[in-house]
Amino acid sequence: MNSIDRSTANTVDEVRIPLQALKGRGAATRLAHRFEKDQREAFADGWEASGEEEGPAGPPPTQVIWETAKSIIASNDSPDIYFDRSINPYRGCEHGCIYCYARPTHSYLNLSPGLDFETKIIAKRNAVDLLRQEMGRRGYVPQLIAIGTATDCYQPVERDLRLTRGLIEVMHETNHPFALVSKSSGVERDLDLIAPMAAKGLAAVYVTITTLDADLARKLEPRAAAPHRRLRTLKTLAEHGIPCGVSLAPQIPFLNDDMEQVLEAAWDAGAREAFYHVIRLPWEVAPLFKQWLELHYPQRAARVMHRIQEMRGGKDYDSDFATRMKGSGTWATLIGQRFQKAVNRIGFNAKRERPRFPTDLFRPPSVAGQGHLF
Repeated sequence: MNSIDRSTANTVDEVRIPLQALKGRGAATRLAHRFEKDQREAFADGWEASGEEEGPAGPPPTQVIWETAKSIIASNDSPDIYFDRSINPYRGCEHGCIYCYARPTHSYLNLSPGLDFETKIIAKRNAVDLLRQEMGRRGYVPQLIAIGTATDCYQPVERDLRLTRGLIEVMHETNHPFALVSKSSGVERDLDLIAPMAAKGLAAVYVTITTLDADLARKLEPRAAAPHRRLRTLKTLAEHGIPCGVSLAPQIPFLNDDMEQVLEAAWDAGAREAFYHVIRLPWEVAPLFKQWLELHYPQRAARVMHRIQEMRGGKDYDSDFATRMKGSGTWATLIGQRFQKAVNRIGFNAKRERPRFPTDLFRPPSVAGQGHLF
């Protein structure tokens, strides 16, 4: 083991893996997290297989790690976030989006924000039971709950684990308002629950479409649905009467430069709301993203980072509430102007005639399923 000098925190501490193992993954390394004191490095000791026995390493598999959570509804008082409550049934995300601002949360688990974040998925086994308990408490006041705000609630493991569906089943039973955001077509599976709630004004779905460029999307978001598939999901949602919107996040200078085209395609598919954020690179996300740029777009890597830093006061990231979502400076202003002109021209974000997400329909959940507590 080699001791890591924490004074060089801006350097990329990593364990490299063969490039062929990058297929289907966003990160190229198991980047050492910021709390790690030691770093492991591969060492050729002469005992490796040789000749015909030696072959390329396979792609790193996905591992589900079960967690018994203590609570499920998270609260926040951030002035730049539209919701106060959220639920994330999973930690880590198999979609592997290289820009994901949630990657550093794996550091608190002593796991890498790099490959571990997208291959070691923490699933909250008791998420549904916890939601029933918390909603059933005396004095509980219903408010809009956003599902999947940190990691995608319809990432591939949801097909088998069905934690998100279980949460929506409780929302459906109790008439509790919710909204969710996803890059997955998996949300179509739960139309039987979401559509009836949408008819009461209790549900909305937002689909993230970063770009229409399939090649770029495959590199940025390797295991998320293709752009054309996300548009089809929007169309399906709209056809079922579900209010839906499009998230153009993140905006990355000199990479996804098709904002207007995304908005037009999303409108044609049925989206009527739209919002955007600029790329955020907190903690370990910055070195991971720089590594990704050097791997996939080496000719423009420096140019992209210079523009990002321009929007962050000369730094890779600034967590200030006033600027962290939209950035600051000339480039951030230009992105904001482009977005506003496009949404005004197309017709997004018009005033609604009826209130959304009413809470007067809420009824506490049944106590069924809680007997195990006693």
